Amino acid sequence: MTLTLAIVGRPNVGKSTLFNRLVGKRLALVDDQPGVTRDLREGAGRLADLRFTVIDTAGLEEATDDSLQGRMRRLTERAVDMADVCLFMIDARAGVTPTDEVFADILRKRADHVLLAANKGEGSAADAGVLEAFSLGLGEPIRLSAEHGEGLNDLYAQLQPLADLHEEKNAQEAPETDVTVDEDEDDPDYVPQPTNAKPLQVAVVGRPNAGKSTLINQIVGEDRLLTGPEAGITRDAISLRTDWDGTPMRIFDTAGMRKRAKVQEKLEKLSVSDGLRAVKFAEVVVVLLDAAIPFEQQDLRIADLAEREGRAVVVAINKWDIEDDKQAKLKELKESFERLLPQLKGAPLVTVSAKTGRGLDRLHGAIMRAYDVWNRRVPTAALNRWLTGMLEQHPPPAPQGKRIKLRYMTQAKTRPPGFVVMCSHPDKVPESYNRYLVNGLRLDFDMPGTPIRLFMRGQNDANPYKGRKKAGPSKLRKHTEGRRS
Repeated sequence: MTLTLAIVGRPNVGKSTLFNRLVGKRLALVDDQPGVTRDLREGAGRLADLRFTVIDTAGLEEATDDSLQGRMRRLTERAVDMADVCLFMIDARAGVTPTDEVFADILRKRADHVLLAANKGEGSAADAGVLEAFSLGLGEPIRLSAEHGEGLNDLYAQLQPLADLHEEKNAQEAPETDVTVDEDEDDPDYVPQPTNAKPLQVAVVGRPNAGKSTLINQIVGEDRLLTGPEAGITRDAISLRTDWDGTPMRIFDTAGMRKRAKVQEKLEKLSVSDGLRAVKFAEVVVVLLDAAIPFEQQDLRIADLAEREGRAVVVAINKWDIEDDKQAKLKELKESFERLLPQLKGAPLVTVSAKTGRGLDRLHGAIMRAYDVWNRRVPTAALNRWLTGMLEQHPPPAPQGKRIKLRYMTQAKTRPPGFVVMCSHPDKVPESYNRYLVNGLRLDFDMPGTPIRLFMRGQNDANPYKGRKKAGPSKLRKHTEGRRS
């Protein structure tokens, strides 16, 4: 997760000019008149060896109503809440205005890290404005000229320690994934247990109004998250620490994810990207569906995303308390699940009621089972015995007459389980045969639902004469005549 830098300030202080300089392209429109930028614009920023995401925001206005300026202000405040670092820009030639003082006070309360920049700082005309900037109480101002590229070294000097801090924090929070398997481990059934220092990280995702916040409130046992009948109340990916039935957990509540074509507002785009970030931080992803409209296209995309990210997946069907014919509905749901999500075959399917709290014990059990399977390790000897049986039952094809030999197999990683098969012609093994082996692994080693990674790897042949041309009859005759003479 890269550092996010939001450039904020009142209109016409040079935010878009600096944004263009940091991304190295003229992505944002720049003009002398104020108020050109209205939406949030993201770009990949670069400053010496630092790489970060930079957000250009609309000029901060004092309006707080539903006017255009008020909506632009709310959007900018949303970017401030999301960003890791805020760069507050003032116009050094104009000096500190009353509006700057108001927004400096807002940033002190809302932002974790604020850097102060006095832009248009070239020449002696800006000296007074730079000195005035100290009065904002945000530390020493960085004297910048976004137009001419001056002062970027000072910006780098202040950004570098914050980038290191962000990287260290991410390393602590991010779950261990793709953990290398140690063949000498005494206990192959060992599964790391969640602790207070490293709780189990669970993300609850789904479409708007599926009941994600209500479910988490029920788990936590108090109304920590805002809920209601309206869709799209949650906008941030909010994480809560709790102890659920003796298991320390960190649960992420995410914004509802709609189809990309329907996501028009920049605010919703930010909310969805925040939810995707939560999926990457999670170890187990709970895909929450509405019992009335389950397995819609967007639900399938969300579940597929979690599988591609290599996370353990649990599918939960909410609003089960208002369902009339529960048995028939459950049978229909299981059939749809197997047909529409074959890549998650065997994943837990749990019915819950976030409103009444029924089924939460089953959901907890399903999360812990999915976590155990995600950490599953199989001994190499057992894998190779299994591979021999699979080859006898269904040998690999011989594309273009080239016979594929699968020599041996081992598990290289866990979280999710990853296996390596040493073989000849790894590039010729068809995808259908890979699926045959993956489905066999799921069934025979009891790994339902978890993503399984299977890699075919070539093996160097020990034959030193491989690839050398065979000697013809004339060369052979000359060689024997030379030896006789």
